Amino acid sequence: MTQNLSDLTEALLSAAKRHGADAADAMAVTNDSISVDVLKGALEQAGRSEATEIGLRVLIGQRSASVSGSDLRAETIDTMAERAVQMARLAPEDPYIGLADPAQLTDRRDAEGLDLVDDHAPAPADLEAAAAEAEAAALAVKGVAQVSSASAAFGRTVIHLAMTNGFSGGYARTGHSLSCVAISGEGLEMERDYHFDSRIHHADLISPQEIGRIAGERAIARAKPRKPATGTYPVLYDERVASGLIGHLVSAVNGAAIARGASWLKDAMGEAVLPDHLSLTEDPLRPRVGGSKPFDAEGLPVARRDLVKDGVLQGWTLDLATARKLGLTSTGSASRGVAGAPSPGVTNLALTQGDISRDQMIRDMGTGLMITSLIGSTINPNTGDYSRGASGFWIENGEIAYPVNECTIAGNLRDMLRRIVPANDARTHVGRVVPSLLVDGMTLAGG
Repeated sequence: MTQNLSDLTEALLSAAKRHGADAADAMAVTNDSISVDVLKGALEQAGRSEATEIGLRVLIGQRSASVSGSDLRAETIDTMAERAVQMARLAPEDPYIGLADPAQLTDRRDAEGLDLVDDHAPAPADLEAAAAEAEAAALAVKGVAQVSSASAAFGRTVIHLAMTNGFSGGYARTGHSLSCVAISGEGLEMERDYHFDSRIHHADLISPQEIGRIAGERAIARAKPRKPATGTYPVLYDERVASGLIGHLVSAVNGAAIARGASWLKDAMGEAVLPDHLSLTEDPLRPRVGGSKPFDAEGLPVARRDLVKDGVLQGWTLDLATARKLGLTSTGSASRGVAGAPSPGVTNLALTQGDISRDQMIRDMGTGLMITSLIGSTINPNTGDYSRGASGFWIENGEIAYPVNECTIAGNLRDMLRRIVPANDARTHVGRVVPSLLVDGMTLAGG
């Protein structure tokens, strides 16, 4: 399959050069997936998809254009290349675009050693059985009224990337997933919650019984919510939403935002952005993790790097174009799909974990809010002013008192991130290893 994709990318490059492109890069991606949904113990829906997509970017001088499609016939590839070249000749000039110099390219052309493929593909009956077991486990939790969905899925993706500078490489990735959404209460008092797991290898997947049980227990815990008090309180971001808070920092140090001058951290290079004892590290080469990859989307080597070290911002996330615009060097962070040009992006992240458990943090915080779900987002990209809808649990005297919903939390991200206190409960197999995070003194608007 990889060889077929290699042939497709080479055909795209040959067609581009034949029609007058100075340089080009091409991507071919095959996705093969199957999913099963169960409801009331019976199969509700099953789906399978198999598709191959191709994409081509051509460069003529400092002008470029991209095209994509799913028709793999030779005549279609030729037409795509011809149209891309015509479009590029009409495009505005961009002094920063261009392929990597051959000396910059990585020698690594596959994902050997990263363990990204499970050779065992489950049968549809296996997926149906797993989803049914998860549903049954949720319904067995006292107080669960119904299960709105129980789903299992498996997918395999193969990627190949080639460029006229001599780079050609590809790799595959598999993924197993299982999820369950449970509901407690009836009518206007219905509350729902979920649990899910996603792994490269089926052997690592959480059992269906545990998925269903946790979904059911979470739904029961959310029954009869109230609105919290309005005021200034400590806020604890539960582990399942804490990575979103760190994600705002990651977005703010993206080279595209820095190059536009639209980031609340644009002048923060070398300054403290997290507490002094915390670091935020990216590692694209973690084995058996879904976000891992052997090279970036421009054929450059990828490596472990610190975005933040001991609280201090170390650098931006850069692809070649943003690096050139900022007078810097690419961090090997280019990502792309078949339909467009590369752009900067991160893969696997890990934040320094703390020394205490989430339960101990709840006991220590006294009175405040623990967030388990966030909705909506109002964030000023230039100032970092932050406001989000939230739900979760009210904490009184160091204990969970009752569930809450329909409240708003607000603060400033620069100030919030400097005050975060991490717990020690991060899941180490996920792409963003971020524990529960406590932020003191946030503004809450409730009832």
